[in-house]
Amino acid sequence: MTIRYIADMHFDHADIIAYDNRPFNTVAEMNEALIANWNAVVGPEDVTWILGDFCAGGADRWMEILSRLNGRKCLITGNHDDSAAVEATAHLFEDVAAYREIVDGDRHVVLCHYPIPSFRDHYFGWYHLYGHVHTSFEWNIAENARRLLRNLYVRQDVCCMVNAGAMTPWVAYTPRTLDELAAGL
Repeated sequence: MTIRYIADMHFDHADIIAYDNRPFNTVAEMNEALIANWNAVVGPEDVTWILGDFCAGGADRWMEILSRLNGRKCLITGNHDDSAAVEATAHLFEDVAAYREIVDGDRHVVLCHYPIPSFRDHYFGWYHLYGHVHTSFEWNIAENARRLLRNLYVRQDVCCMVNAGAMTPWVAYTPRTLDELAAGL
């Protein structure tokens, strides 16, 4: 079993293509690429944490898309996740929450849709995976906070926070392992 992470997939969200400058011509093309990328790396027993902003559609679309994605799924809710759709599909997830602290191998991971520069035990080598900020100026703010904390502590194993947004080059619209996400820290 492998644990993977991805944020901000935005299935069925037409405006996200232009907002993120995504390499897709249509929503249908984006949706199919996201599903194909997911299924290329996620096996039946793998767990994938979706870190918010899963789908712009209603519960029926959520069910349809979730049924096409391999593996076991957990959801950290995001600001674009319709609460009625989340409630109607909660049974398709192993866990649904706004915030979670988990263990991945021997590492502790804080999961939230939003970046938290002073997350729990950030100075003891814990990781924080988030989305929400895409590759905008808000991501620059989160990155600057991470760098500032590392410089203040004069250690590289502090404030290990990573934007797991689908559109980032290190995620490339594919769920990634913690090792893959941490490689760029």
